[in-house]
Parts: sequence; C-alpha cells; structure tokens
Amino acid sequence: MTAHVPVLLERVLDLLEPAVTGGTPVIVDATLGLGGHTEAMLQRFENVHVIGIDRDPLALDRARTRLAPFGDRVTYVHAVYDEIAEAVTDAGYPTVNGVLFDLGVSSMQLDVAERGFAYSQDAPLDMRMNPEDDLTAADVLNTYESRDLARLLREYGEERFASRIAAAIVARRTTEPFTTNGPLVELIGDSIPAPARRTGGNPAKRTFQALRIEVNDELGAYRRALPDALDVLAPGGRVVVLAYHSLEDRITKRAFAAVTTTDVPRGMPVVPDHHRPRFVNLTRGAVQANEAEIELNRRAKSVRMRAVERIAS
Repeated sequence: MTAHVPVLLERVLDLLEPAVTGGTPVIVDATLGLGGHTEAMLQRFENVHVIGIDRDPLALDRARTRLAPFGDRVTYVHAVYDEIAEAVTDAGYPTVNGVLFDLGVSSMQLDVAERGFAYSQDAPLDMRMNPEDDLTAADVLNTYESRDLARLLREYGEERFASRIAAAIVARRTTEPFTTNGPLVELIGDSIPAPARRTGGNPAKRTFQALRIEVNDELGAYRRALPDALDVLAPGGRVVVLAYHSLEDRITKRAFAAVTTTDVPRGMPVVPDHHRPRFVNLTRGAVQANEAEIELNRRAKSVRMRAVERIAS
C-alpha cells in the first residue's frame, strides 16, 4: 500500500487553528479515512477532541490503530457524513469548533484491489465505501436503463461520450453481465474515438468516477451534510472543504455563498441583525495546490479548497 499523505495538510491546520484556541475545542473530521488529517490535528492542537466519521468500517479500524496513542481524544463514528448532527449530539456536544470534509475516494480504497475502485486493476465491480450497503457498481451496470447510465456518466463523470459508452454497456450485458473491472475498461476504450483516447489520461477514469459517486450517493450525502455542518458550528467555528470534482466544489461554493451574503440592497444605512450574514469567507475563491504540494501528493492536483467562519449565532 502506498504511503498516506494528507492533502494540503499545513493549509488545513492553519485555517482551523484560530478556531481551536482555549478550552477543549472539538473538531469533526467528517471523512476520517486513515486518520492523516486527524493525527496532525491532535499533534498540533494539544487540547482538541476529534469526532471522526467514516462510512467505511475498514478505514475506521485502521484509523483506530493509527490514532491509538491519543486515547479518548478521538470519538469514532461509523456513519455517512450526512449524519454529522447526530454524531455531534451523540458524542455529547452542543456545538463544535471546526469541521473538515476531505471528499472523494480515499487512498486506502484505491489501494485495496478487491474494493473495485481502481480501473488499473482487474477486480470485482464493487465500489461500495461501506461494504454493508446494497448497491454495487455491477448492479448499476447490469440494471440501469441506457438513458440513466448516460445521464450519470455525463453528470458525474463529465464524460463527452456518455451515450456511446452507455449503449455499449447495455449491448454487452445482454450476452454477459459485468462482474469485474477488466471488461468494462476494455469496452470504454473501444467506445471512445482514438484521438480522444490519446489525451487526458486513462479514458476509464471518468466512468469509474461516475459509478463510484452513484453507488455511494456522494453528492446527495454531501448536499445534506454541508448545511448541518454549518449549523452545528459555534461562533468562531470554521468549516474547511477539500473537493476534487467540479460538482462537489459547486455545491460548496453555492452553500458558502448563501451564508456569507445578504439579501439587503446595497446602500441601506442599517442592516437588521436577522439579515446580516452569519458567516465570512476565509478563502478568496477556491484554493489550489502549488507545484510542491502536487509533487508530494499527486491527489492534490485536482483539489479545490474553500473555508468559512461562523461570525454570528
């Protein structure tokens, strides 16, 4: 397994630091994964308590092992991040001082071949972040109508040749259902014109991304989670989001814009308290990784980071 390097680690810590001064602050790591960001937070912020949420039981087990030296400074929650409000309440806290979302697939999930996330290895078409869930990538490929397959490839994978790939999938499954990655990768390559195959990396990347998002309802869960993450913050608390896909970043941008702007017309001499923004932006647009950060961790190449601070109750 490749070494786990948290994305934009120092920048994330710098953004969270002003929110965790004094007392016993609480941070929710809504995407605990292997615990890299949480480990760094526990090391740098000596009094912080972290509520670590992950839907993947294997990730939770490995994070527990990694974070064992910190003892009861971590609360582990097996859940999807749209259950953030319940996780905070169940842990005994009325509010928290910070929330971190590091969205997308984790390095561990990509590295474990039998999970089926990586198009570079032939493995069962699974892609469930929580193996206890019902829907698999094979189910999507073998049961969805052609128009529905094309829609999710186009929307979630931003695939230009979505209709061609969807039609080819439906045609092939009539003779043999999809069970492993290999035949799907081959079919995608055959469905895309040769000039397009020579640019942009592996042509299967976009389809695999779309399937993963569909299987795990990633965008739906995130749309539900982000408002709750904002609501559970104490004044002075901060939400930091690392997004790797334009749709995730768009959800973040719109949600943050809604809470950092006012509907009162410009020029009003007095803005009523209930019309004032409850949050302020901490980043100017989306922050991207620099060349040194990308060299350290290739996953950082597509990251878009945004953050806000709660300034009113």
